[in-house]
Amino acid sequence: MTSLKLWYFPTRGRAESVRLMLTDQGKQWEEVTVTGQTWGTLKKSCLFGQLPKLEDGDLTLFQTNAIRRYLARRLGVYGQNEKETALIDMMDESLTDLQAKYMKLIYQEYESGKDKYLQELPQNLARYENILSCNKGGFLVGSQISLADYILLLLLLNHQVLSPSCLDLFPILKSYLDRLCSRPNLKAYLQSDAFKNRPINANGKQ
Repeated sequence: MTSLKLWYFPTRGRAESVRLMLTDQGKQWEEVTVTGQTWGTLKKSCLFGQLPKLEDGDLTLFQTNAIRRYLARRLGVYGQNEKETALIDMMDESLTDLQAKYMKLIYQEYESGKDKYLQELPQNLARYENILSCNKGGFLVGSQISLADYILLLLLLNHQVLSPSCLDLFPILKSYLDRLCSRPNLKAYLQSDAFKNRPINANGKQ
């Protein structure tokens, strides 16, 4: 029996980077799908009134990034030394900012701001093209996959749906995405119904 239990809505959303990390690292967990019918009651028990929620034995965590960092430490994907951990945090913060821009577009500005967002996207992606080109280890930091790589993977997958040609100018990012998607556990998950049938966002926009 697994001690991990992940509570989230029936979408990929903010919990998907957690799922990608757990899947890639071969960790099993119980997925608890929260529907509109159950959310009203459950919300009262959530410390900050938000999901995802992670239970690991007698430990209960809220806030996506706290959950991600806890699991990254536990799974050994948070750098091999303090310097790498600091650099991973830096990358992760920048990607969290990009994710926030994406979420704002999806939920607030899809009709009015999509053109501007797509105009600015190459500039945002170019930063990570450059970072990967400078790190011969093949990942954002060091020579092993880390916390930050999973959120970049998620964002690249989401943006390929938003703009299928978005990586045409970024061969290093495209190669990076292909390589991560070919990792055995991730490849199986990305081809599964569990992934394909789970909407990217709750409002149906993508």
